[in-house]
Amino acid sequence: MKNSHAFAERLEITLILCLVTGFVLIAQRYNLMFYKVGLSVLVVSTLLQIAVGNLRKDASPLGALFFIGKVLVVIACIFTAGILLVPTFAQLGR
Repeated sequence: MKNSHAFAERLEITLILCLVTGFVLIAQRYNLMFYKVGLSVLVVSTLLQIAVGNLRKDASPLGALFFIGKVLVVIACIFTAGILLVPTFAQLGR
């Protein structure tokens, strides 16, 4: 029980560190490649943080990965629906 609890906490701490690293890489002004890497790290960490932030703290590692996968599929469906509905919503304003 203690080990599965530690997994969720370690995952959340890792994502928070990735978010901070992404911010630091974006804040620097000297290298465009670091900026692009930082932006990618920040976007991926943010999407994963949505799932991990809603994860039960006593979830097993396999259960946690399954839950994260389900949340990422829901996020992908919402983004896809939004992209596909843009032309329809644009026509409503005319």
